Amino acid sequence: MDPGRRLKISLWLLLLVICGGVIGYRFLERLSFLDALYMTVITVSTVGFKEVIEFSPVGRLFTILLIVFGVGTALLVFTNITQWVVEGELSQLLGRRRVEKRIERLEDHYILCGFGRVGRLIAREFSRQRVPFVLIEKDHEALARYQWEDLLFIQGDATEEETLIQSGVKKAKGLITALPSDAENLLITLTARDLNPDLYILARGGEKEGSERKLERAGANKVISPYYIGGLRMAHTILKPTVVDFIEIATRSESLELEMDEIQIEPASPLANIALGDSGIRQEHGVIIVAIKKGSGAMIFNPTSEASLEPGDRLVAMGEPEQLKRLEGRACG
Repeated sequence: MDPGRRLKISLWLLLLVICGGVIGYRFLERLSFLDALYMTVITVSTVGFKEVIEFSPVGRLFTILLIVFGVGTALLVFTNITQWVVEGELSQLLGRRRVEKRIERLEDHYILCGFGRVGRLIAREFSRQRVPFVLIEKDHEALARYQWEDLLFIQGDATEEETLIQSGVKKAKGLITALPSDAENLLITLTARDLNPDLYILARGGEKEGSERKLERAGANKVISPYYIGGLRMAHTILKPTVVDFIEIATRSESLELEMDEIQIEPASPLANIALGDSGIRQEHGVIIVAIKKGSGAMIFNPTSEASLEPGDRLVAMGEPEQLKRLEGRACG
Protein backbone atom coordinates (compact mmCIF):
# COMPACT_ATOMS: atom_id res chain seq x y z
CA MET A 1 0.00 0.00 0.00
CA ASP A 2 1.13 3.56 -0.71
CA PRO A 3 2.78 5.17 2.38
CA GLY A 4 0.54 8.22 2.06
CA ARG A 5 -2.59 6.04 2.09
CA ARG A 6 -1.35 4.13 5.14
CA LEU A 7 -0.74 7.42 6.93
CA LYS A 8 -4.27 8.66 6.19
CA ILE A 9 -5.82 5.41 7.48
CA SER A 10 -3.76 5.50 10.70
CA LEU A 11 -4.72 9.15 11.31
CA TRP A 12 -8.41 8.26 10.94
CA LEU A 13 -7.94 5.41 13.43
CA LEU A 14 -6.29 7.78 15.91
CA LEU A 15 -9.18 10.22 15.51
CA LEU A 16 -11.68 7.41 16.17
CA VAL A 17 -9.75 6.39 19.31
CA ILE A 18 -9.79 9.98 20.61
CA CYS A 19 -13.51 10.35 19.87
CA GLY A 20 -14.15 7.03 21.60
CA GLY A 21 -12.14 8.15 24.64
CA VAL A 22 -14.04 11.42 24.93
CA ILE A 23 -17.40 9.68 24.64
CA GLY A 24 -16.36 6.99 27.14
CA TYR A 25 -15.18 9.43 29.81
CA ARG A 26 -18.24 11.60 29.41
CA PHE A 27 -20.59 8.61 29.69
CA LEU A 28 -18.77 6.64 32.42
CA GLU A 29 -17.35 9.43 34.61
CA ARG A 30 -19.69 12.31 33.69
CA LEU A 31 -16.76 14.58 32.72
CA SER A 32 -17.14 17.78 30.75
CA PHE A 33 -16.08 17.74 27.10
CA LEU A 34 -12.81 19.58 27.83
CA ASP A 35 -11.93 17.29 30.79
CA ALA A 36 -12.79 14.19 28.74
CA LEU A 37 -10.61 15.40 25.85
CA TYR A 38 -7.79 16.26 28.25
CA MET A 39 -7.86 12.80 29.86
CA THR A 40 -8.00 11.08 26.46
CA VAL A 41 -4.99 12.98 25.08
CA ILE A 42 -2.74 12.50 28.12
CA THR A 43 -3.71 8.81 28.23
CA VAL A 44 -3.06 8.13 24.54
CA SER A 45 0.19 10.12 24.59
CA THR A 46 1.30 8.33 27.81
CA VAL A 47 2.14 11.70 29.37
CA GLY A 48 0.34 10.68 32.57
CA PHE A 49 -0.53 13.99 34.21
CA LYS A 50 -2.82 14.02 37.23
CA GLU A 51 -6.36 12.71 36.73
CA VAL A 52 -9.07 15.37 36.94
CA ILE A 53 -11.13 13.23 39.33
CA GLU A 54 -10.82 9.96 41.21
CA PHE A 55 -11.97 7.33 38.71
CA SER A 56 -14.36 4.53 39.51
CA PRO A 57 -13.26 0.92 38.84
CA VAL A 58 -15.14 0.98 35.53
CA GLY A 59 -13.40 4.24 34.59
CA ARG A 60 -9.99 2.78 35.41
CA LEU A 61 -10.73 -0.32 33.34
CA PHE A 62 -11.74 1.93 30.44
CA THR A 63 -8.48 3.88 30.84
CA ILE A 64 -6.49 0.64 30.59
CA LEU A 65 -8.26 -0.28 27.35
CA LEU A 66 -7.72 3.24 26.04
CA ILE A 67 -4.00 3.00 26.78
CA VAL A 68 -3.72 -0.34 24.94
CA PHE A 69 -5.56 0.79 21.81
CA GLY A 70 -4.52 4.44 21.92
CA VAL A 71 -0.80 3.95 22.38
CA GLY A 72 -0.74 1.31 19.64
CA THR A 73 -2.58 3.60 17.25
CA ALA A 74 -0.37 6.59 18.11
CA LEU A 75 2.74 4.46 17.52
CA LEU A 76 1.31 3.37 14.16
CA VAL A 77 0.76 6.99 13.18
CA PHE A 78 4.31 7.94 14.17
CA THR A 79 5.75 4.98 12.22
CA ASN A 80 3.75 5.83 9.11
CA ILE A 81 4.76 9.49 9.29
CA THR A 82 8.42 8.51 9.52
CA GLN A 83 8.10 6.00 6.69
CA TRP A 84 6.24 8.49 4.49
CA VAL A 85 8.90 11.18 4.97
CA VAL A 86 11.91 8.87 4.63
CA GLU A 87 10.57 6.87 1.67
CA GLY A 88 9.44 10.01 -0.13
CA GLU A 89 12.77 11.76 0.24
CA LEU A 90 14.73 8.59 -0.54
CA SER A 91 12.63 7.86 -3.62
CA GLN A 92 13.09 11.42 -4.84
CA LEU A 93 16.84 11.24 -4.23
CA LEU A 94 17.21 7.89 -6.03
CA GLY A 95 15.00 9.06 -8.89
CA ARG A 96 17.08 12.21 -9.31
CA ARG A 97 20.28 10.12 -9.29
CA ARG A 98 18.89 7.83 -12.01
CA VAL A 99 18.09 10.84 -14.18
CA GLU A 100 21.61 12.22 -13.66
CA LYS A 101 23.13 8.88 -14.68
CA ARG A 102 21.03 8.82 -17.87
CA ILE A 103 22.11 12.37 -18.71
CA GLU A 104 25.76 11.45 -18.18
CA ARG A 105 25.45 8.63 -20.76
CA LEU A 106 23.92 10.86 -23.46
CA GLU A 107 25.84 11.80 -26.61
CA ASP A 108 24.77 13.77 -29.69
CA HIS A 109 21.68 14.93 -27.85
CA TYR A 110 19.94 18.30 -27.68
CA ILE A 111 19.66 20.72 -24.78
CA LEU A 112 16.47 22.74 -24.35
CA CYS A 113 16.72 25.81 -22.13
CA GLY A 114 13.35 27.07 -20.96
CA PHE A 115 10.02 25.34 -20.37
CA GLY A 116 7.60 28.14 -21.17
CA ARG A 117 4.98 28.02 -23.89
CA VAL A 118 7.58 27.84 -26.66
CA GLY A 119 9.77 25.38 -24.78
CA ARG A 120 6.85 23.03 -24.07
CA LEU A 121 5.96 22.86 -27.76
CA ILE A 122 9.57 22.02 -28.63
CA ALA A 123 9.79 19.40 -25.87
CA ARG A 124 6.51 17.80 -26.97
CA GLU A 125 7.73 17.53 -30.57
CA PHE A 126 11.11 16.14 -29.47
CA SER A 127 9.30 13.51 -27.38
CA ARG A 128 7.02 12.61 -30.27
CA GLN A 129 10.00 12.21 -32.58
CA ARG A 130 11.91 10.34 -29.82
CA VAL A 131 14.80 12.77 -30.05
CA PRO A 132 17.13 12.55 -27.01
CA PHE A 133 17.17 15.87 -25.17
CA VAL A 134 17.77 17.39 -21.75
CA LEU A 135 15.55 20.16 -20.40
CA ILE A 136 16.93 22.94 -18.20
CA GLU A 137 14.37 24.96 -16.22
CA LYS A 138 14.80 26.85 -12.96
CA ASP A 139 11.09 27.22 -12.14
CA HIS A 140 10.07 24.24 -9.98
CA GLU A 141 6.34 24.94 -10.46
CA ALA A 142 6.63 24.82 -14.26
CA LEU A 143 8.41 21.46 -14.05
CA ALA A 144 5.88 20.02 -11.61
CA ARG A 145 2.91 21.27 -13.63
CA TYR A 146 3.93 20.07 -17.07
CA GLN A 147 6.40 17.27 -16.42
CA TRP A 148 5.67 14.01 -18.21
CA GLU A 149 7.08 10.50 -18.13
CA ASP A 150 10.77 9.95 -19.05
CA LEU A 151 11.50 13.68 -19.20
CA LEU A 152 15.21 14.23 -18.55
CA PHE A 153 15.45 17.58 -16.82
CA ILE A 154 17.76 19.65 -14.67
CA GLN A 155 16.27 22.19 -12.30
CA GLY A 156 18.74 25.03 -12.49
CA ASP A 157 19.81 28.24 -14.17
CA ALA A 158 20.85 27.64 -17.79
CA THR A 159 22.94 30.83 -17.76
CA GLU A 160 25.36 29.19 -15.33
CA GLU A 161 28.29 27.25 -16.75
CA GLU A 162 27.97 24.41 -14.22
CA THR A 163 24.37 23.75 -15.23
CA LEU A 164 25.25 23.52 -18.92
CA ILE A 165 28.15 21.17 -18.16
CA GLN A 166 25.80 19.00 -16.09
CA SER A 167 23.44 18.77 -19.09
CA GLY A 168 26.28 17.37 -21.21
CA VAL A 169 26.86 20.43 -23.38
CA LYS A 170 30.36 19.26 -24.36
CA LYS A 171 28.90 16.09 -25.93
CA ALA A 172 25.65 17.59 -27.21
CA LYS A 173 24.69 17.98 -30.85
CA GLY A 174 22.64 21.14 -30.48
CA LEU A 175 21.20 23.62 -27.99
CA ILE A 176 17.95 25.58 -28.10
CA THR A 177 17.61 28.56 -25.81
CA ALA A 178 13.92 29.49 -25.68
CA LEU A 179 13.77 31.81 -22.69
CA PRO A 180 11.61 34.96 -22.99
CA SER A 181 14.54 37.20 -22.01
CA ASP A 182 17.01 38.24 -24.73
CA ALA A 183 19.66 38.91 -22.09
CA GLU A 184 19.43 35.36 -20.74
CA ASN A 185 19.42 33.86 -24.24
CA LEU A 186 22.50 35.93 -25.08
CA LEU A 187 24.36 34.77 -21.96
CA ILE A 188 23.45 31.12 -22.58
CA THR A 189 24.63 31.39 -26.19
CA LEU A 190 27.96 32.90 -25.16
CA THR A 191 28.55 30.30 -22.45
CA ALA A 192 27.52 27.32 -24.60
CA ARG A 193 29.65 28.46 -27.54
CA ASP A 194 32.66 28.78 -25.26
CA LEU A 195 32.12 25.29 -23.82
CA ASN A 196 31.51 23.61 -27.20
CA PRO A 197 32.71 25.45 -30.34
CA ASP A 198 31.06 22.83 -32.61
CA LEU A 199 27.63 23.04 -30.97
CA TYR A 200 24.67 24.05 -33.17
CA ILE A 201 22.86 26.80 -31.27
CA LEU A 202 19.31 27.89 -32.05
CA ALA A 203 18.25 30.98 -30.10
CA ARG A 204 14.94 32.66 -29.53
CA GLY A 205 15.02 36.38 -30.26
CA GLY A 206 12.77 39.31 -30.93
CA GLU A 207 12.06 40.75 -27.48
CA LYS A 208 13.96 43.89 -28.50
CA GLU A 209 14.87 45.24 -31.91
CA GLY A 210 18.34 44.17 -32.97
CA SER A 211 18.47 41.17 -30.63
CA GLU A 212 18.87 38.78 -33.59
CA ARG A 213 22.17 40.39 -34.64
CA LYS A 214 23.50 40.32 -31.08
CA LEU A 215 22.66 36.64 -30.68
CA GLU A 216 24.34 35.78 -33.98
CA ARG A 217 27.46 37.68 -32.93
CA ALA A 218 27.41 35.80 -29.64
CA GLY A 219 27.63 32.51 -31.54
CA ALA A 220 24.08 31.45 -32.41
CA ASN A 221 23.85 29.54 -35.69
CA LYS A 222 20.22 30.51 -36.14
CA VAL A 223 17.91 33.01 -34.45
CA ILE A 224 14.12 32.69 -34.63
CA SER A 225 11.62 35.28 -33.44
CA PRO A 226 8.24 33.80 -32.46
CA TYR A 227 6.71 37.29 -32.81
CA TYR A 228 7.90 37.66 -36.41
CA ILE A 229 6.78 34.15 -37.38
CA GLY A 230 3.43 34.58 -35.63
CA GLY A 231 2.72 37.91 -37.30
CA LEU A 232 3.71 36.60 -40.72
CA ARG A 233 1.56 33.51 -40.22
CA MET A 234 -1.47 35.59 -39.30
CA ALA A 235 -1.02 37.81 -42.36
CA HIS A 236 -0.68 34.80 -44.66
CA THR A 237 -3.74 33.17 -43.11
CA ILE A 238 -5.79 36.16 -44.24
CA LEU A 239 -4.12 36.68 -47.61
CA LYS A 240 -3.26 33.08 -48.58
CA PRO A 241 -5.48 30.73 -46.54
CA THR A 242 -5.09 27.72 -48.85
CA VAL A 243 -1.31 27.92 -48.69
CA VAL A 244 -1.40 28.11 -44.89
CA ASP A 245 -3.77 25.14 -44.72
CA PHE A 246 -1.34 23.13 -46.85
CA ILE A 247 1.61 24.04 -44.62
CA GLU A 248 -0.35 23.08 -41.50
CA ILE A 249 -1.20 19.67 -42.94
CA ALA A 250 2.44 19.09 -43.86
CA THR A 251 4.01 20.27 -40.61
CA ARG A 252 1.65 19.80 -37.67
CA SER A 253 2.67 16.98 -35.35
CA GLU A 254 -0.87 15.60 -35.02
CA SER A 255 -1.08 14.81 -38.75
CA LEU A 256 -0.61 11.16 -39.64
CA GLU A 257 -1.38 11.60 -43.34
CA LEU A 258 1.45 13.84 -44.50
CA GLU A 259 4.77 14.97 -43.06
CA MET A 260 7.83 16.90 -44.12
CA ASP A 261 11.25 15.59 -43.19
CA GLU A 262 14.93 16.27 -43.78
CA ILE A 263 16.92 13.29 -45.07
CA GLN A 264 20.67 13.25 -45.57
CA ILE A 265 22.33 11.21 -48.32
CA GLU A 266 25.26 9.18 -46.99
CA PRO A 267 28.27 8.14 -49.13
CA ALA A 268 27.23 4.46 -49.05
CA SER A 269 23.69 5.23 -50.23
CA PRO A 270 22.56 3.98 -53.67
CA LEU A 271 21.12 7.49 -54.17
CA ALA A 272 24.57 9.09 -54.12
CA ASN A 273 26.03 10.49 -57.34
CA ILE A 274 22.94 10.01 -59.52
CA ALA A 275 20.33 12.35 -60.97
CA LEU A 276 17.05 12.90 -59.12
CA GLY A 277 15.12 11.57 -62.11
CA ASP A 278 17.08 8.31 -62.05
CA SER A 279 16.71 7.78 -58.29
CA GLY A 280 13.15 6.45 -58.48
CA ILE A 281 12.23 8.32 -55.29
CA ARG A 282 8.89 9.49 -56.63
CA GLN A 283 8.01 6.17 -58.30
CA GLU A 284 9.24 3.74 -55.61
CA HIS A 285 8.50 5.68 -52.43
CA GLY A 286 5.75 8.12 -53.43
CA VAL A 287 7.72 10.96 -51.85
CA ILE A 288 7.91 14.52 -53.21
CA ILE A 289 11.30 16.23 -53.05
CA VAL A 290 10.55 19.87 -52.26
CA ALA A 291 14.16 21.07 -52.12
CA ILE A 292 17.77 19.91 -52.01
CA LYS A 293 20.26 21.55 -49.67
CA LYS A 294 23.73 20.99 -51.09
CA GLY A 295 26.75 20.35 -48.92
CA SER A 296 27.96 23.86 -49.76
CA GLY A 297 24.81 25.31 -48.18
CA ALA A 298 23.11 26.26 -51.44
CA MET A 299 19.39 25.48 -51.56
CA ILE A 300 17.73 24.20 -54.73
CA PHE A 301 13.95 24.63 -54.60
CA ASN A 302 11.66 22.48 -56.74
CA PRO A 303 14.62 20.55 -58.22
CA THR A 304 14.34 19.20 -61.76
CA SER A 305 14.90 15.57 -62.72
CA GLU A 306 18.45 16.49 -63.85
CA ALA A 307 19.44 17.72 -60.38
CA SER A 308 22.32 15.62 -59.03
CA LEU A 309 22.22 13.91 -55.64
CA GLU A 310 25.59 13.91 -53.91
CA PRO A 311 26.84 12.59 -50.55
CA GLY A 312 26.14 15.14 -47.84
CA ASP A 313 23.10 16.59 -49.62
CA ARG A 314 19.95 16.98 -47.54
CA LEU A 315 16.59 16.30 -49.11
CA VAL A 316 13.54 18.22 -47.96
CA ALA A 317 10.95 15.51 -48.59
CA MET A 318 7.19 15.33 -48.16
CA GLY A 319 5.13 12.19 -47.90
CA GLU A 320 3.51 9.70 -45.54
CA PRO A 321 5.54 8.76 -42.44
CA GLU A 322 6.13 5.17 -43.57
CA GLN A 323 7.26 6.31 -47.01
CA LEU A 324 9.70 8.78 -45.48
CA LYS A 325 11.14 6.08 -43.24
CA ARG A 326 11.80 3.80 -46.20
CA LEU A 327 13.47 6.63 -48.10
CA GLU A 328 15.59 7.50 -45.06
CA GLY A 329 16.77 3.91 -44.84
CA ARG A 330 17.75 3.96 -48.49
CA ALA A 331 19.52 7.31 -48.10
CA CYS A 332 21.55 5.92 -45.21
CA GLY A 333 22.66 2.95 -47.29
